[in-house]
Formats: sequence, C-alpha cells, structure tokens
Amino acid sequence: MDHSLALPLLFGLVALALAFDFLNGLHDAANAIATVVATRLLSPVMAVLFAAGGNFAAYWIMGLHVAETVGKGIIDKDAVTPAVVFGALVGAMFWNVVTWLKGIPSSSSHALIGGLLGAGLAHGGFAVVESSGTTKTIVAIFLSPTIGFAIAMLLMLGTSWLFKGFSPRGSNSVFKALHLLSSAAYSISHGGNDAQKTMGIIAVLLYSTGHLEGDFHVPEWVVLACYTAIALGTLSGGWKIIKTMGSKLTKLNHHSGFCASSAGSVVVFGASAMGIPVSTTHAITGSVVGTGAARRASAVRWSVASRVIVAWFITIPASAIVGAAFYLLTRLF
Repeated sequence: MDHSLALPLLFGLVALALAFDFLNGLHDAANAIATVVATRLLSPVMAVLFAAGGNFAAYWIMGLHVAETVGKGIIDKDAVTPAVVFGALVGAMFWNVVTWLKGIPSSSSHALIGGLLGAGLAHGGFAVVESSGTTKTIVAIFLSPTIGFAIAMLLMLGTSWLFKGFSPRGSNSVFKALHLLSSAAYSISHGGNDAQKTMGIIAVLLYSTGHLEGDFHVPEWVVLACYTAIALGTLSGGWKIIKTMGSKLTKLNHHSGFCASSAGSVVVFGASAMGIPVSTTHAITGSVVGTGAARRASAVRWSVASRVIVAWFITIPASAIVGAAFYLLTRLF
C-alpha cells in the first residue's frame, strides 16, 4: 500500500531511524566490550574501537534474515504507515534513553519490537500483527538468556577440566587470546543482528511510501548506512551499562570472559541464521551470569540480576505504550 509522504518528512524519518541505530550501538556497546574492559584485556578506548570494527565487519559476513523479519514479520508490511514507523522509533528511543541513564542493560531490540507493536496495534488493531514473527521474537526473550546461561556454564566446566593440568600462568595466556577472539565474534554477531532491525524499519518505510521498487527487499545503501550508524554509536560507548555488565553481575577473568562471549556469540549467530531479532543484551547477560553460577551460586549478585530481569519483562510493554502514544499524537495533525 502506497502512503504518500513529502520527501523532507521521508528523509526525517530515515534520519530518525539511523539515530535509533546510533543509540542502539551506544546503549549496547556494553554487550560486546564489557568482558574485555572488566578484565583489562583492552583499554576502554581500544575496546570500543575493536567492537565498532566488529559491528561493521558484519556487513561482509551476515545475511539479512533479521531485517526481513522486522520489516514484514512483526506488523503486516502493507499496514505500516509513516506514522507507525515514527511511533515505533520514538517508543524504542524513549525506553533506550531511560534504561541507559539508569545503567540498566535492557534490550534495544525488544524496545524497537515493542514500539512497532504498540504503534501497529494503535493503527490497525490485532489484525495487522504477524503472529509467526512476533511469536518467535517473544519466545526468544526467554530462550536466549537461558541458552546463553547453559552454554556458558558448560564451557566453564568443560574448559576447567581440559586445562586442569596447566599452570595458572599458562592457562591464563591461552584464555587471554581466546577471550579476544570470542569478543570479536560477539561484536560481529551483535552488529549483524542489531543493525538489521533498523534496516527492516527503513525498508518497510520505503516500501509503504512507494519508494522501493519491486518486491520487499533491503537496498544496499540502507545496509551500509545502518552498519555505519551502529558502529559509530558503539564508538561512543555506554559506560554505565558496561559497569553493570562487566563487574556488578559477577567477577570476570579471561577464562570466564571467553566463555561468556563464546556462549553469547553462539546464541546470537544462531538466532540471526533463523531470522530472529534476538536481544544481544539478554544473550550476553545470561552468559555472564552462567559463568558466575558455574563457580558457585554466591558468585552472582542476584539482586542486580533480578533488577535486569525486571527490565526485560517491562521493555516491550513500556515501549509499546510510548509507541502507541506517539502514533496517536501524529493523528492530531
């Protein structure tokens, strides 16, 4: 369906989407670099450069399955209007700013999904919701941290057994190198999954306004713009959330940092391959907690973890409410 829109307004909405992508990188920088900063493997400046490079490297490695899910698998692409896109983006950005200021590692991904659902429901009711894409996204809220937790715990136990004959200095050197590699993999997976959500939003905006020729697809310039925006956001860092992720949940070293980053990478790469807009925040948080629990239950600060989990549960409803409110605000004009 073609919803005509003046070009300046179209450019403004694309710019707003890229601003969200930048904020996503800023908010979620902690996902990729918290473990390397907490263990002093890299300085904070080098860590954000490293993570930003990984975010952009996803351009050559990742497919576009997640972008397609967000663009046409959450809300019926023919029901999306510029007002729906505006409401979705503002709802997501509002929640990101609130949790960033509070230092809470909530999900930018689910903030965007929540904003899109809220604005879409306000526009067309439940009939416009695509159940398949929405269901697998909501299921992933519960599965991604759980799977990350389990993989990280198994990796901790397995590698502890494999390296039990090594001297502490020797094993630390090995895990230091592995930690750097696993962090690079996580940065790539983070960029590949998170940047694609904004690609899907911009692509469906172009489609709904008649500026996308042929069938629904993601133009190359949109792909490059989104990877650039999230990489620049990561360069800006999100230091409050990095502190929560890297030191408040549990104490990390190179061994546990490697296990957490590796587990998170497996979860996010797997979700991306299936086109699921998974929360990279949930994946890495579950993985970090899993490394602590593998040592002993008391190694995890459960009070901090519970605060993070509460934020997970209210992210989609909160951003949906704001998304719906801003969609309805546009109807006044």
